[in-house]
Amino acid sequence: MPMKRSPTCPGPSAGVGRRRFIAGGLGAALSAAIPTWQHHAAAQAVASGKKAYGKSCILLWMNGGPSHIDTFDPKPGTKTGGEFKAIDTRIKGAKFSEHLPLIAEQADKLSVIRSMSTKEGNHDRAAYLMHTGYAPSTTLQHPSLGAWVSHELGDEASELPNFVSIRGASIGSGFLGVQHGPFSIQKPGEGVRNMPLAKDVDAARFDRRLEALAMLQDNFRAETGRHEIASHDVVYKKAVRLMRSPLVKAFDIKEEPQELQKKYGESDFGRGCLMARRLVEAGVKFVEVTLDGWDTHIDNFSGVRNLCRDLDPGMSALLADLSERKLLDETLVVWMGEFGRTPTINQAHGRDHHPAAWSAVLSGGGSRAGLAYGSTDADGAKVASDPVTVSDLFATIATLIGMDPKHEEMSPVGRPIAISDGGKPIPALIKT
Repeated sequence: MPMKRSPTCPGPSAGVGRRRFIAGGLGAALSAAIPTWQHHAAAQAVASGKKAYGKSCILLWMNGGPSHIDTFDPKPGTKTGGEFKAIDTRIKGAKFSEHLPLIAEQADKLSVIRSMSTKEGNHDRAAYLMHTGYAPSTTLQHPSLGAWVSHELGDEASELPNFVSIRGASIGSGFLGVQHGPFSIQKPGEGVRNMPLAKDVDAARFDRRLEALAMLQDNFRAETGRHEIASHDVVYKKAVRLMRSPLVKAFDIKEEPQELQKKYGESDFGRGCLMARRLVEAGVKFVEVTLDGWDTHIDNFSGVRNLCRDLDPGMSALLADLSERKLLDETLVVWMGEFGRTPTINQAHGRDHHPAAWSAVLSGGGSRAGLAYGSTDADGAKVASDPVTVSDLFATIATLIGMDPKHEEMSPVGRPIAISDGGKPIPALIKT
């Protein structure tokens, strides 16, 4: 899916080769399955003798940088407050934009962080930072949060990918290996593409092709000694397991009742949120759903109004659905983009990049509910109280999911890299 940005604002590009390899390597091998995936998922967990050793996470990624003032931190009555009205929510004293009424009704499930601040105002660099917890480096590709979850909490024997990206490329697995990178779904209403075997290829012929691939891989390994080949082997084996698994039906949102599908909204983002719920229900550890278009340098208010028509039903239905299925306590939902947008409204009736102060949202997964944490000043230009760094946000998320934020893995440059870059979990955001 092409990213819709202004010509002056490039999009994230880190890890494109890895992502294409994963999407192609897995997608090309998929086949049909039977509709008993939920029962099979439970049976598989029991048969493995393992209980879940970490929670799941759904990241709702607002690509382009959403305006905090026009979503979760409105400034009504101020010169820079903009066109939108502010409405009451189920968080005492907290108001949201008038274009998020359904989410406002779910606010008692949210921790709204209104005091995020970073120093990265470039899309590529900021998106990398907010996915990995680290500033970009010329010598090292850091793992994304999804890759860390796959590495630390994922089950290597699972028939489903541990990390799924819906409607976006995400950021890859860095030095953890391609087997922990995102499995990409671009059109959630269509499920997984390239599932059937190629024309004139039956099961026996497909098995022979797998044997030929293994032979080529072994020869290449013997000639080059490249350690990446082992990671590639894992990807192909997972692809074959998935193509033969009934769990692949977790990607098929058409199995859901029409009434529920309508609650999520008539958009690819809403359908992506519904797919995310099905995937975590089936055992996937990390799902990222992208809503693109937040780079509103021009005509900000029309753009945000249109985006909220997708965001409001999709996110609110996801929270309600998870709650009704008793999954919200075990699923952390994170809403964020790469930065906020300026209080100042430019000559094109838009808002520009603003990393100095912006909002993020947590829900479920042990996070505290019904909380507005931190604040910005009267114009929304600066953090006024309880500033939250990226490192502290990552440490909090890691703790809620069930990972040690101080856990380190050795990078190829000989330096240990931790899940959180020295951050500490924020106690106020964690339910006691």
